[in-house]
Amino acid sequence: MRRYRYRCTICRTTSPVVHQLDDLAAEGQAHRHAVHGGHTPDDEIAGQIDRLGRWYAALSPLIALHARIADGLSDLRDDKAMGHYWWATAGATLILGSSAGLILLVVSAAL
Repeated sequence: MRRYRYRCTICRTTSPVVHQLDDLAAEGQAHRHAVHGGHTPDDEIAGQIDRLGRWYAALSPLIALHARIADGLSDLRDDKAMGHYWWATAGATLILGSSAGLILLVVSAAL
């Protein structure tokens, strides 16, 4: 399940988590009309977040991949909640470590 948030850096406010892009657009539009008179504030942010509330765009590629895997594993148990289960974080680490080991094995065998 994808999670989205809208953030206005001028007002320093962040919307609650929404699960649809239409709801995200409605959050931004409602904030702009209510607070800014319909104007678009500078540096507003709207995008997808992980279960820990971090913006995917702000994460490094390896951490973003780990977060996506852990999110997917956590969604198997409870798709509406926030936060990773410990076993999902461990499973994502195991998957990434095993993949790196397999790639290293294949490359060393090819040489």
